[in-house]
Amino acid sequence: MVRQRMTGKERREQLISIGREVFAERGFDGASVEEIAARAKVSKPVVYEHFGGKEGLYAVVVDREMVKLEAMITRSLLHGRSRYRIEQAVLALLTYVEDETDGFLILVRDMNPGQGRTFGTLLNDATTQVSHILGRAFARSGLNPDYATLYGQALVGMVSMTAQWWLDERTPSKEEVAAHIVNLCWNGLAGMEADPTLTPESSTVGAILGQEKTDTDDTVKEIQA
Repeated sequence: MVRQRMTGKERREQLISIGREVFAERGFDGASVEEIAARAKVSKPVVYEHFGGKEGLYAVVVDREMVKLEAMITRSLLHGRSRYRIEQAVLALLTYVEDETDGFLILVRDMNPGQGRTFGTLLNDATTQVSHILGRAFARSGLNPDYATLYGQALVGMVSMTAQWWLDERTPSKEEVAAHIVNLCWNGLAGMEADPTLTPESSTVGAILGQEKTDTDDTVKEIQA
């Protein structure tokens, strides 16, 4: 029986799927057009014909993962009370890690060699959305909304780093992880001080460290002189 040849669109989708697997396994630098072509059972020129090379294929893979993850996070932040939306955003990221592990590996372990958007860009966009939610919550609570971006950065960074840890651990469940993250951030927000300051002990330590750095810099200058 003669095998039916793939259409151009089908071949392109096959190469994207295989490229995604190889980039997740090898990283961008470790992946090669040769291996991608071999897994697809085509010649190297076919890969070049569709994507112009490894960089072009990688850019398409990253763009698709970015669109997919961004849509999940954006949808999670659209409706509901503030806490519910934060919970859903955390769950959205952990669900992506669970269901699209290869994609998450590509986004967090590789730098995009092109000029396109990166995982860091996506986190910045998420921070903007979270900061908007926090800003309104701060205003309702009599807190200064000008600091919402700072807290948004801290919250998104905490979720991102925990998701990367959970990528390898996979325990406890994503629901438990999300509950504990929200427990830390939300109850921390609930007990926030309007004008927080460091304890006197920490302020003293900071002054000592600053003086030690000055003394070290002076010593280095004397040695170099």
